[in-house]
Amino acid sequence: MEAVVEKITQMQGYKLHVVETDKYKTNTLVWRMKAPLSKEDVTKRALLPYVLQSSSAKYPTTTQLRSYLDDLYGATLYVDLGKKGEYHIVSFLIEISNEKFLTDPSPLLKKGFELLAEILTKPNVSGQAFDKDTVEKEKRTQKQRIQSVYDDKMRYSNVRLLQEMCKGEPYALEVNGEAEAVDAITPENLFEYFQRAFKEDEMDLYVIGDVKEEEVKTIAEGLLQFENRTPQKSSAAEVQNRTEVNEVKEVQDVKQGKLNMGYRTNIVFGNPDYFALQVFNGIFGGFAHSKLFINVREKASLAYYAASRLESHKGLMMVMSGIDNKNYDQAVKIIREQMEAMQKGDFTDDELVQTKAVIRNQILETIDTSRGLLELLYHNVIAGQDIKLESWITDMQKITKEEIIAVANKINLDTIYFLTGTEAGR
Repeated sequence: MEAVVEKITQMQGYKLHVVETDKYKTNTLVWRMKAPLSKEDVTKRALLPYVLQSSSAKYPTTTQLRSYLDDLYGATLYVDLGKKGEYHIVSFLIEISNEKFLTDPSPLLKKGFELLAEILTKPNVSGQAFDKDTVEKEKRTQKQRIQSVYDDKMRYSNVRLLQEMCKGEPYALEVNGEAEAVDAITPENLFEYFQRAFKEDEMDLYVIGDVKEEEVKTIAEGLLQFENRTPQKSSAAEVQNRTEVNEVKEVQDVKQGKLNMGYRTNIVFGNPDYFALQVFNGIFGGFAHSKLFINVREKASLAYYAASRLESHKGLMMVMSGIDNKNYDQAVKIIREQMEAMQKGDFTDDELVQTKAVIRNQILETIDTSRGLLELLYHNVIAGQDIKLESWITDMQKITKEEIIAVANKINLDTIYFLTGTEAGR
């Protein structure tokens, strides 16, 4: 794998990350803001990026803003919300063509920067309040985003698992906020939160593409300056280690049951055995050759799908499965048996080799896009680490069977959540 060189500079109020590469035909600018998850702020924070991207002082309507993006050879702008560990992450992304591939030599990179600065620092406000119509429109959309989780039963069951498993911990908060808190947001209190976020958040700007670091630094310095700050750290939530598994069943009108099982891995990104955990997850439930897929779905024909995924900064592993309501006990039994098999080392060298190869290909595919590369690099910001991408592959290849068994024995089943149909509930 070609070495990824990430050049990091401390700017005024934020860090600038530049990756010079000619691998992509577009240049990507991503502004990320990180703050501890809190019940008090989560709903306002989830609304804020959508209000900011909707309009600005220079482009006071969404139509004008989107028309200007078209003028920039179809540049794209979108916002995103994420939850990593106990942090709430807000992202603004602008992807813009590299003028080297165009007949028009206009400095598109600088124009992309100017647009990003406009959205972040010159919002559509009147006095000390955001534009009222924009806020009301985005509040309606936010309610729809929150409701959409309830309409998608696969997502809903995962959200409910985390709410039950992490009760009392910030991680239980949903990334889009709480429906009942939306109405209390006003143009004034949202603007007040906007000012606070830009004073307190840990902020990072990533520029990835065929760019020159010095030029990027000069442009960034001229357009984006904020107060220096010591970013807030999330106070590590106290986790109650359960003496027995928390089992929750919820009855709704669903034809297919959703079985979600939450484990505490006790391992987060940056821990010495983190890469062993990644390989463990691949063999256990991460891929199509995994134990869950073969034993729960293929051999026993119990599930429409069965897989596991990690939350790398919270130390969680979630098993997700879609089953007939009557198969609950048998599915739970087989899933638990697969974990016991991993803890005893009941997996082959071939499975180990195959899993490492799939993980390697997955990493290479991820960095084939600038957005994917950014996601991998940002792990270091969340964890306060400096782990090079190249070592992801080299360290993964060195993982032994004994290390995987040791990791498996650190993992504890915490909560089983089952969303079942009304027939099973009678």
